[in-house]
Amino acid sequence: MNNNRVGKIAINVFAGSVLLLVAAGACYFLIVQKKSAISNFEQCAAAGNSIIKNYPRQCAAGGKTFTESVSVGNDKIKVEMPLASALVQSPLKIKGQARGTWYFEASFPVKLIDSNGKILASAPAQAQGDWMTEDWVPFELSLSFDAPQSASGVLILQKDNPSGLPVNDDSISVPVRFK
Repeated sequence: MNNNRVGKIAINVFAGSVLLLVAAGACYFLIVQKKSAISNFEQCAAAGNSIIKNYPRQCAAGGKTFTESVSVGNDKIKVEMPLASALVQSPLKIKGQARGTWYFEASFPVKLIDSNGKILASAPAQAQGDWMTEDWVPFELSLSFDAPQSASGVLILQKDNPSGLPVNDDSISVPVRFK
């Protein structure tokens, strides 16, 4: 009877060990799968990975680095490039998204002004899609300008207002630094 009892204990220990190995393998698989499912900064940070404290912040996971998307904007327009207080030079590439209501005839005015109030450049930003919507529509623009006398300035993106009525005016300003 003792041999039978010893055999049952050995089987239970073996079965328990197998179950433990299977559970450990499943946990490892889930952790690796979760790490490989990370595809942006927010997911990386939420997973508890290390954050590099620069601007914009970066997060490292699984041999990849994800950069935080930092844009200047509101519920009508978002400027993705340049970032606020970015160091810029000519030609200045401007990129972002605006609601279709920000445009008129697929464009809106943009100005680059130095800290002395001098207009360095101005041109219309062009919609990169159907602007006759209330949804987000991408825009792009490149501004060329001469080297300014000041070290900083502001990029002003204005809502196109063909009516001229002050109630329809709107704009967003992005501070910049010049190289």
